[in-house]
Amino acid sequence: MQSIRSHIFIWMIKNRHLFKLKLRPEVVDNSFSVIEFRKGIDRTSAKMKLPKNISSEQIQINAINAEWIIPEGHEENKILLYIHGGGFISGSCLTHRMHVAKFANGSKLKSLVFDYRLAPENPFPAALEDCIEVYTWLLHQGYKSGDIVIGGESAGGTLTLSLLLALKEKGIDFPKAAFSISPVTDLRCLADSFQYNANNDIAPMGSWNVWTQYYIANNNPLNPLLSPQFGNYEGLPPIFICVGTHEIHLNDCENVARIANEQGVNVRLRKWDKMIHAFPILSPFFPEAKQAMTEICEFARNSLLDSIED
Repeated sequence: MQSIRSHIFIWMIKNRHLFKLKLRPEVVDNSFSVIEFRKGIDRTSAKMKLPKNISSEQIQINAINAEWIIPEGHEENKILLYIHGGGFISGSCLTHRMHVAKFANGSKLKSLVFDYRLAPENPFPAALEDCIEVYTWLLHQGYKSGDIVIGGESAGGTLTLSLLLALKEKGIDFPKAAFSISPVTDLRCLADSFQYNANNDIAPMGSWNVWTQYYIANNNPLNPLLSPQFGNYEGLPPIFICVGTHEIHLNDCENVARIANEQGVNVRLRKWDKMIHAFPILSPFFPEAKQAMTEICEFARNSLLDSIED
């Protein structure tokens, strides 16, 4: 049964327009300002501070800004490479350092987040190219692929799956495991859940079409590196997929989990009743988010400690 706290918290998010004295929720169309949207998120994120038991170190990976998020008592030489979300049009180390700190704390893994290039200025394959560059940089720094787990939420969840497929295509060693929270896996956004969950989820109406099109640009959305649902998963490492049943991405998560499983991948699909898009990063505000965060962190940590259960 859904907790009272999550019911209240989700209601507040879904009706956030009321707190801005607007009678109707936002609708994203071609008049949407990406720049103003980013500025708003940055203003909010700049006010947040990392927990006292977390340190950080800003670094430069060639032309890519990145940041280490380091929990006290972390495992030596075990790495979480986190790919942030933001609809392919927003997100950065600044906006996600607090979220990554939760994963770092929960898994006790030294974690790396980075600023991949964003659409519409930099459509596909720019973001994926940056993911590949950062992952291979870790290998060149001496980290073993078997000591790395990758993961992300929303667009970052999609890029996590795309990165695995790109590594396979290029013959680069896989990370030990991966987790993907609320990914869109067919960027045409044609799955039924985009319709029947449109009013249940928290994504602004129309955003899934406008934002993904910014990222797709003139490319073929059936390209598996764009829409990982169409990829060949044979030989890939274990994958944990987390999604809420009230998400527009529900069917996408179900479909990619089924396909990967049929191709022999150790896939765990965790569906949470009545939960919304990327809800684990809302931990610890309500019990379901806190438990989901715990499960994901345990998966990441245990995968690197060779204790994944078949």
